[in-house]
Amino acid sequence: MRAATGFQYELRSVTPSGAALAVITEVAAGLRLYSVDGIDLVEPFAAESTPPWGAGIVLMPWPNRIRDGLWQHEGIVQRLALTEPELSNAIHGLLRYSSYRLLERSPSSVTLAATVFPQAGYPFLLDTTVRYTLTDDGLEVTHTVRNVGRDAAPVALGAHPYPKIGGVATEDLVLTIAAHTHIDVDDRQNPIGESSVAGTRFDLRAGLRVGDIDLDDGFGGVGSKSVEDRSDVAGEHAGVAGEHAGVAGVAALTAPDGRSVTIWGDRNIRNVQVFTPRNFPFDGPDGPSLGLAVAIEPMTAPANAFNSGAGLSWVEPGESWSVRWGIRHSGFGL
Repeated sequence: MRAATGFQYELRSVTPSGAALAVITEVAAGLRLYSVDGIDLVEPFAAESTPPWGAGIVLMPWPNRIRDGLWQHEGIVQRLALTEPELSNAIHGLLRYSSYRLLERSPSSVTLAATVFPQAGYPFLLDTTVRYTLTDDGLEVTHTVRNVGRDAAPVALGAHPYPKIGGVATEDLVLTIAAHTHIDVDDRQNPIGESSVAGTRFDLRAGLRVGDIDLDDGFGGVGSKSVEDRSDVAGEHAGVAGEHAGVAGVAALTAPDGRSVTIWGDRNIRNVQVFTPRNFPFDGPDGPSLGLAVAIEPMTAPANAFNSGAGLSWVEPGESWSVRWGIRHSGFGL
């Protein structure tokens, strides 16, 4: 049977933590599987399935939502297709069902490319690439966007991985989020403000058990200082805090035995959406089931950025923009 997500690019590498394996899909340049030493570090899904709840896909040229699919450019109202019709929003960009073409491939890396063509609501022309590379301590992802059109183009991007630690119940993992603000939203998940997480249930800088939280929330201030002095959390959770080759941790999951999986991003990643569905579909040895999963979505901008301008990048004709993020594991193979 032909895979629902097109050609499957299998990456392999031998690391200090054991053999690493990743599978990248032709459709949406998605991360379908990633494991180290046989332990799943993202929620896998079958090749014959579409990505459940957007698992692993690239979000381009915007992540999250645009209210009513409407925004203005040079005084002209742009109308995007409402791809979240139940909430009347345009969600997760224009390439989530697009086929990417192969540019380069090695045993441990692959570079895929897709074009965003001018269309209703987005009259711009972009060439985009995504490069996945297995490293000794994780998986690195590099996005590039080149504006090959005539006008400056608004661009934001994100990704939609569901990290996990195979063999450990997700509810028993501790989730830490290195963010200082919460994106306050209306009943359609569109921003209406931004507030400090201090003293609220959204302050996960010190970590909280996944089974005790319920989130579909955006956060800001990732990798930056809070609006107030936060010296009391200066040494935040080991799975999140600290620089790593010029990047900073965004959020982490930590097992009771100390093993951790961290989502990190470069200086462009200043927002993260965290989603904890209780009805994520799993394919297990006893058949299909539903259960708890955690999406940690690194983003360069929050929801509705085309209207607010928050975190939005404008790429000039002939210019390129690059963003890096990745998954880092610690404590495995010891």
